[in-house]
Amino acid sequence: MPTVLLIDDEQRSLDAMRRTLEEDFDVLTAGGTEEARVQLEQREVDVILCDQRMPGVTGVEFLREARERWPDSVRIVISGYTDSEDIIAGINEAGIYQYILKPWVPDHLLQTVRSAAEARTLQHGLARLDIELRNGTPPLRVKSQARLAQARNTFDFDRIVRAPGSPLDAVCEMAQRVARHDLSVLVLGESGTGKELMARAIHYASPRLTGPFVVENCAAIPDTLLESELFGHKRGAFTGAVEDHIGLFQRADGGTVFLDEIGETSPAFQVKLLRVLQEGELRPVGSTRSIPVDVRVIAATHRDLEADVRSGRFREDLYYRIAGITLAMPPLRARPGDIVPIAERLLIDVAAELALPAAAFDDDTRAVLVSYPWPGNIRELRNEIARALALRDGPALHAAAFSRKLLHGQAGTHAEGMNGHALPAVGTLAERLDSIEAMVLRETLLRHRWNKTRAAQELGLSRVGLRAKLQRFGLEDVKDKP
Repeated sequence: MPTVLLIDDEQRSLDAMRRTLEEDFDVLTAGGTEEARVQLEQREVDVILCDQRMPGVTGVEFLREARERWPDSVRIVISGYTDSEDIIAGINEAGIYQYILKPWVPDHLLQTVRSAAEARTLQHGLARLDIELRNGTPPLRVKSQARLAQARNTFDFDRIVRAPGSPLDAVCEMAQRVARHDLSVLVLGESGTGKELMARAIHYASPRLTGPFVVENCAAIPDTLLESELFGHKRGAFTGAVEDHIGLFQRADGGTVFLDEIGETSPAFQVKLLRVLQEGELRPVGSTRSIPVDVRVIAATHRDLEADVRSGRFREDLYYRIAGITLAMPPLRARPGDIVPIAERLLIDVAAELALPAAAFDDDTRAVLVSYPWPGNIRELRNEIARALALRDGPALHAAAFSRKLLHGQAGTHAEGMNGHALPAVGTLAERLDSIEAMVLRETLLRHRWNKTRAAQELGLSRVGLRAKLQRFGLEDVKDKP
């Protein structure tokens, strides 16, 4: 496993980070910089996580030293202070890969360290490619073309999983036609509907496919840093800018920039972005010279930008600049036919990621998945599948392995005893109580995998009494129905 070194003068913080990371990494800990130096001299470390505020030496100062002595280690700093100048100073002076703010979230910390370890692996891969480059370009040209073909195949529109006749078909068809033309694209949709996947498909179906595809989440960075991140800055432009920084627009020259959650930007930043898109050139922060850039912009947001334009929150001229073509990604609840194919694809991917044996859905599980509204869309579906895989106890993935909210959602929307309808909003008290009773019966049977003895014990019924209720609500043979 990759090796991670945690540096913090607070033992409780060290213990919490170690518990979060120890299943995925070989974790080393140090209560101070002296102890950390000893560890780094004895072991090869992939990732260093260092607290910013420590006695004697700050985290940025130590990571600046680590950059000189152990440059191959990826450096991450953790701090409870959000001063933007400190953040920029850390990124520039110590070559910081990520800046994590306290209080940190375990999932975010784990994902950040995973990405850092992957970055180090990729860095070593690039070093090997540099050696091959010196040996001759023809083999690299063949390898590059093969990688490009693999990328096109991976992110092709046909690889966006959906069922025949899906509402997504029309969106993909329009996107495929638009991809050939150098127009800006605005992708609308709820979080987790696959907006970035659509953007990648457009890029790899366009004439710019050999150029970079660069992603920036505009909601994740404050405006004070977003301008520098996208357009770059010159040395001395502000406190902490100790060297020139090339922005993402320059790095993406000849390719595509995907600006996710563009609706979260401020009007002040929107003015600067509009100028870049209109003029086709940018001016790094602190520079007096404009630099031409050739990029295609694909923007995305979960907000209603037209309503934001009317309210004055989003600039109208920028809206029409980025919305050359608008694509709307339908939520998962609007395409129930896609749920099972997507779930089956995720089942394979998640099982491989967790190093678990292959699994399959049974009929009850498919009914549960299709019946739930999925407010979190594909991300929520992926999380539920990962949870169910961890809790399964056989080759099949039973409905009982999923969370209660899925089982309640299934019973509330597609219970056979209610003729496929949700809880009625009208009717007598007796009719509504019957509907609730049918929902409870089906949910309990699903959790117990249709074991009527266990279900009767939980509900405080005799087996004969349970059978009578199942017959009354038409649930006696529902398990066997397709």
